[in-house]
Amino acid sequence: MSVDAISSARTRPDENVWTRRLVLFLRIMAVLSIAKGLYHWAQLTGFIGSEDQAFENQAMAWQTATVYFAVIELVAAVGLWLATPWGAVVWLTAVVSMAVVELMFPAIYGGNLVIVGFETAMLVVYLALAWMAARERPP
Repeated sequence: MSVDAISSARTRPDENVWTRRLVLFLRIMAVLSIAKGLYHWAQLTGFIGSEDQAFENQAMAWQTATVYFAVIELVAAVGLWLATPWGAVVWLTAVVSMAVVELMFPAIYGGNLVIVGFETAMLVVYLALAWMAARERPP
């Protein structure tokens, strides 16, 4: 086998463009998940908010949702940063959970449609990038 044949069989850096874009997207989502998780922890610990907005003064549904998102967002962030399959699954669970809470239980966080729209857009971007990255892999 010649040197040219061996070098042409190797993967060229420009062949995995969509995979690199997917990893970049996952890392950006990891940073956003860290910010969201820390925001929920700040609410939980009383770092942000007034005395009336303290964790113990909130409804049980709000407390439960806040603890859930405080944990799941940070777990998702670790998995997303490492670009692991379980990280994407946990992140997808967090995204769908937030959309469901906002749409189906507006009494908890207020039913903000902007959040639902943003989460849906990020989900669509992820699915498109994952599909394009899967297409560039050889069969």
